[in-house]
Amino acid sequence: MAGHRWLEPHDPNEGWDTPTEEDVAEMLGEEGLVSGVSLGGPLPGDEDGDDHQEPRPIPEVGSPEWQADIAELTVVEEELATRWPESRLEPSLDRIAELTAVLGDPQHAYPVVHVAGTNGKTSVTRMIDALLRALHQRTGRNTSPHLQTVTERIAVDGEPVTARLFVDTYRELQPYLELVDQRSESGGGPRMSYFEVLTAMAFAAFADAPVDVAVVETGMGGTWDATNVVRPAVAVVTPVGLDHTDYLGDDLATIAGEKAGIIQPGLEDELLPRDPVAVIGRQEPEAMEVLLRRAVEVGAVVARLGSEFDVVERRLAVGGQQLTLRGLGGEYPEVFLPLFGEHQAENAATALAAVEAFFGAGPERSLDPELIRAGFAAVDNPGRLERLSSSPTVLVDAAHNGHGGRALAEAVTSEFDFRRLVAVVAMLDGKDADAFLAALEPVVDEVVVTRAASSRAMDLDELARIAEDRFTAQRVHVVDTLPDAVSAALDLVGVPDPTADDDVSGVGVIVTGSVVTAGAARSLFGKDAQ
Repeated sequence: MAGHRWLEPHDPNEGWDTPTEEDVAEMLGEEGLVSGVSLGGPLPGDEDGDDHQEPRPIPEVGSPEWQADIAELTVVEEELATRWPESRLEPSLDRIAELTAVLGDPQHAYPVVHVAGTNGKTSVTRMIDALLRALHQRTGRNTSPHLQTVTERIAVDGEPVTARLFVDTYRELQPYLELVDQRSESGGGPRMSYFEVLTAMAFAAFADAPVDVAVVETGMGGTWDATNVVRPAVAVVTPVGLDHTDYLGDDLATIAGEKAGIIQPGLEDELLPRDPVAVIGRQEPEAMEVLLRRAVEVGAVVARLGSEFDVVERRLAVGGQQLTLRGLGGEYPEVFLPLFGEHQAENAATALAAVEAFFGAGPERSLDPELIRAGFAAVDNPGRLERLSSSPTVLVDAAHNGHGGRALAEAVTSEFDFRRLVAVVAMLDGKDADAFLAALEPVVDEVVVTRAASSRAMDLDELARIAEDRFTAQRVHVVDTLPDAVSAALDLVGVPDPTADDDVSGVGVIVTGSVVTAGAARSLFGKDAQ
């Protein structure tokens, strides 16, 4: 493809001398980390950056160039919408593997930290990304689904790609997408799915950037997820729960088996082979057994929350929480995390262990504590117990299943002191609304149910019926649209008169139920995509 610099993997048996122990020691440095040049900086001999192209200027928001880019992005999104939705899964990697092979396997041009799980995987992915950037790595981050704009899914150095780069990447891949589509359809198969195309676009954009490391979040499952054509240096599995049961199975063990598919054996053709690492968050026993069995099968080194790493101390702080984390290389005290909830503290410990494993940290060989603190302090995690307004307090959270609902309820109880809390809930079809609402009921006074802005929205009458079964009819209000539902919730908690000294402390609104709902709420309150 013109303009791309993707190369076939180098044969380690050609053109290399066998490194001596002294060579390896020099490459690793005293602390076991790469030394010699600043990571993510210019190559030796190019310190002035003369051989690097200047980045294309980003058009000012609202300018004619910006408007043209957004118009083209809209066209691309319409084309992508004609493909299988990401809620539909076929157990095959054939199409994505064929496409990446045609492209020169861009996903092998950089090391990958691969993240799967039911809950917390986006949070962990963003934390890993922030830590790697604090440690001077140029990162690519691939997450899903998006909250507000599709460009959020592909980020370089912590920033979503521009509309122009997204469009250009899609157009460059388009002839190859059509080729794979034709071959698949000629054999009786489907065209490439929406998620498969976006995954390939992320791999291509990261290789073209280029990045030092990519942090890749699975979409659904693991074994048959389109992202599972990567060769992960570290595989991370966050808590596994019951979700997507129509595709992944109806019990934890079966679902964990799908997630475990990202734990892969190490590569035998590497110049300096290393054992694969599996970092595992908190799990129910039946899920943990499956994950550990998979790790043993592929010879992966295992690090588990509560065993090899953990949260030592957690206390509430202004705007988040103060943590002491025990990582693989020792303790990291006084870590400020600008997120709320015990689940986010555990996500932080998991992210730290993944980054330590990536750099080869271990006993008596920790990462720089100041850089770790800087990385966590810089974490942003939109739509995850995020404050949208302060008078009264309006929070948004993308929780959408029983496990997420319980984590949300615990965080609201432990981190806030609400005397009255109203929830606005809009969910997608196929989700366990009863388990979600059951988790919220003890901490929410009233609930306003509404329709999510999605073709997959749960029927509003059905959601209302489930809510009334859990809350009683007197505590449930039904409103057609999210803006009107938020207004109704604000009326229920009491919106202050701007000219009066009304005290609205202790009352709040939480908007939740799906990623779509969280994204729409952020837009409603004027929050930019991140």
